Amino acid sequence: MGRHAWFARVGRALVPVDRAVSKLTKGRFVAVGLRDLPSLMITTIGRQSGQLRSNPLLYASDGDAYVVIGSNWGQKSHPAWSSNLLANPDATVTLGGKVVEVRAQLVRGDERERLHAKLLEVWPGYTDYESRAGGRHLRIFRLERRG
Repeated sequence: MGRHAWFARVGRALVPVDRAVSKLTKGRFVAVGLRDLPSLMITTIGRQSGQLRSNPLLYASDGDAYVVIGSNWGQKSHPAWSSNLLANPDATVTLGGKVVEVRAQLVRGDERERLHAKLLEVWPGYTDYESRAGGRHLRIFRLERRG
């Protein structure tokens, strides 16, 4: 289903529901529409507002780190959370009801290709998101635990 543009529209519409469900369940349940896939809630600091901003994301594991991609459902612009991480790489992820402090690193080159392959194992639809993104290079971040 993730290969279809209509699915991305529905997914974007569900993001506020995912945020509410995550808040109500204290992070034990994150992505309503994708509950059988590995998902987390990332909280970044808004680069302009300074406010905390939370977004549900699919992720791949890489050792103790989490790997996320700024697909923005295949839209032509980068997601705000990814720009927030570029401005301030310190964030938190909520996963299974636990909050983990992380530091984000934008990956490039061979490391990006390796991690991109891991993400495609989780969600093959990312290939279609890249096609719809109008040539935008999707940002991939490795989220390392802090502390």
